[in-house]
Order: sequence, then structure tokens, then C-alpha cells
Amino acid sequence: MSTETNVQTVKDFFAAIGRGDKEALLALVAEDIEWIIPGEGWPLAGTHRGRAELAAVLQKASEEVETTFPEPPEFVAQGDRVLVIGVATGKIKATNKPFNDDWVFAITVRDGKLKKIREYIDTQALAWAAQPSNAQP
Repeated sequence: MSTETNVQTVKDFFAAIGRGDKEALLALVAEDIEWIIPGEGWPLAGTHRGRAELAAVLQKASEEVETTFPEPPEFVAQGDRVLVIGVATGKIKATNKPFNDDWVFAITVRDGKLKKIREYIDTQALAWAAQPSNAQP
């Protein structure tokens, strides 16, 4: 697949997430997708493997985190690797605490499907937002 096709596949994936279109986004990922969300102390951290785990973490995200993306992300690609660079703001619903997260997703596309996603995020900001009010950051 061409670099341009890989970028379009990733853009289609993000658009499906934005629309909440579970079927479309699952159609864009490999059966053995791996999504790594770093950190501890916040609801989405961990390594999620396969379409079922991907669907579960996205469902959990919609239930536990309110997120907005104030600017469109930037896409940088070479071969089968697409970096998506952006900013997210929002809050953890359980604590009602806000966060500001500058992030990069490193995505590998194989045979027209997302094979691996590795997030580089502000884990400290997200973990702090997930802590109850009386906890120290």
C-alpha cells in the first residue's frame, strides 16, 4: 500500500471514532490489532489486543472520559508508519477533573488495516485527573 493510502486509512479510522461508528472502525483494524496506552492510575491504560479488546477500551473511553479535540491532528507518514499528532482536552467523568493532553499516536498499517497503535500521551495529566479530589498529584 502507498504511504498516501495508509494515511487515508488512519484518517478514516479517526473519523469513525469521531462519529462513534464502531462497525466502520473495526473494519479498518487487523484481527490481531494491538493498542498500547501507557501509564497507570487512569482508566484506559494498558495493552489492548484484538478487535474485542479494542471495542471494549473504546466503549470504556466513551463511558469514563469526556474528550474534545480543539484542533485537527497532523499526519506524518513514511511507508507503513503514520504518526498522528494532536491535542485533547477534557475531563475524567468520575472525578470531574479536567486534563490537557498533547499526544502522538504511532500507527503501523499493514495490508490496508491498522496493525499496531502506540500512544505517547501526557500520562501524568491523565493520572492526576483520574485521582479522587483528596489524593495528591
